[in-house]
Amino acid sequence: MEVFDKELAADAVKNAIKLGAPGFDAIKQLILCRIERRPAHLDLSSYPYLPKPNAGKTRAADYSALLEGAAA
Repeated sequence: MEVFDKELAADAVKNAIKLGAPGFDAIKQLILCRIERRPAHLDLSSYPYLPKPNAGKTRAADYSALLEGAAA
């Protein structure tokens, strides 16, 4: 977001999540492909040994455990 337009970056993040590839490299690839008006190639079938990404939703309760240690 320091280099690219905020809306362009937000769209790339949404697309990366839909594609199951919510990493920095995938997002950057999606942004560059959109700027260059070319299709993105994010096919990971050639890399079966890579772990599948798992990006869950953030729960407020998850932060409670972190804050308990900070109170001491």
